Amino acid sequence: MIVREEKDHFVMIEQDNHAILSSEIMANWKEDLFLGKKKKDSVLFAIKYHDYGWKYFDKQPFWNDRIKAPYTFSDFPLSPKTIVYTHGINEVQKHDRYAALLCSEHYAQFLEDERAVDARRFVQQEKERQKQILLELGEINESLFQFHYGLLKFGDGLSLYLCINEPAVSQENVHSFFQKGIELPTHLPSLDETRLSLDWYDKQTVFLDPFPFKTSITIRIPQKRILKKDIHEKGLVSSYEQAPYEEVEIYLKSKAI
Repeated sequence: MIVREEKDHFVMIEQDNHAILSSEIMANWKEDLFLGKKKKDSVLFAIKYHDYGWKYFDKQPFWNDRIKAPYTFSDFPLSPKTIVYTHGINEVQKHDRYAALLCSEHYAQFLEDERAVDARRFVQQEKERQKQILLELGEINESLFQFHYGLLKFGDGLSLYLCINEPAVSQENVHSFFQKGIELPTHLPSLDETRLSLDWYDKQTVFLDPFPFKTSITIRIPQKRILKKDIHEKGLVSSYEQAPYEEVEIYLKSKAI
């Protein structure tokens, strides 16, 4: 769950919905900036379903009693998190092995530096998965794989930026993940920049520089606003289930426009 706390409520966005947004954004990636086009469908599949493991967990969110707020994807307890990750990758692998290879690498990188036993077990499990998938797929181009993984990370990061930050956020208040912008995939032809910068024009419009997409993009973020008083009276799960979804419309445009 992506959670943004405001004065009297929490804004909550389900991880699977954020991943679907990332795929909608990346479907507009410029054709001449997409290396290894034969793998395009697999890459977009990985982007769309990389957070599938959270799909049902987020329908009934968990309460963090230490900080008196809903758990987010970043502070969710490690042991159940590895179960969520594993389930999501398993589901992707049923449909597309190359996409599963990308998702496996993505989550293994998340926990690579964790020393907890469950984290080490998960990373080892994913290394074994990757070896098996590579045996099934045969030889792959490692440079292209890293580029495709960069597309997954970039799409994930851009969608997360739009979900985790309040619309029209000032630069000094941008979430710590994005103080330096968003890392672009390596080996991009015709682009010298290594990071994407983002500039809010108003509450609905974000200018991107450079602009690696075919055209301006309109996205609609499904979210819920959960009143703190409702949580106090009814609990988090009931409050979340009863709250309606609302859509926030955001336009992504080139800074040159």
